[in-house]
Amino acid sequence: MRIYLDNCCFNRPFDDQAQIRIRLETEAKLKIQDDILQEKFQLVWSYILEAENTANPFDERKRLIKEWSRYAIIYVKENSIDMEKAKKMIQLGIRNKDALHISCAITAGCNYFLSTDDKILERGKLIDDLLVADPIRFIKEVYI
Repeated sequence: MRIYLDNCCFNRPFDDQAQIRIRLETEAKLKIQDDILQEKFQLVWSYILEAENTANPFDERKRLIKEWSRYAIIYVKENSIDMEKAKKMIQLGIRNKDALHISCAITAGCNYFLSTDDKILERGKLIDDLLVADPIRFIKEVYI
């Protein structure tokens, strides 16, 4: 199974763990990453993920997230087809960068797009080409 984790998903462990939702999403995300290392899932990386991570003002976070790119089986480069897909998603109310992430996941043949962003999760219901879920829902659907 191919999966794409967006930047907010990768950053979840750095958020305030005092909130139960954040702590649960973090634990689920860490389990998913362990299973990527065990080759149970195939990770996809993209130019937009790289660009967002590069803009991260926290050097340690940036470095730790960047290390995950080496486990990706596919790296999606910028291309006109993804740009066209993203334009259609923007018309559905999905923000520009989020639409680029999702279009890259679709191009790479991902089954799931994982995010912790509520706006993506709500608008992701409108996407037919892959399942958009938070890490907890992914765990529920795939592991249970």
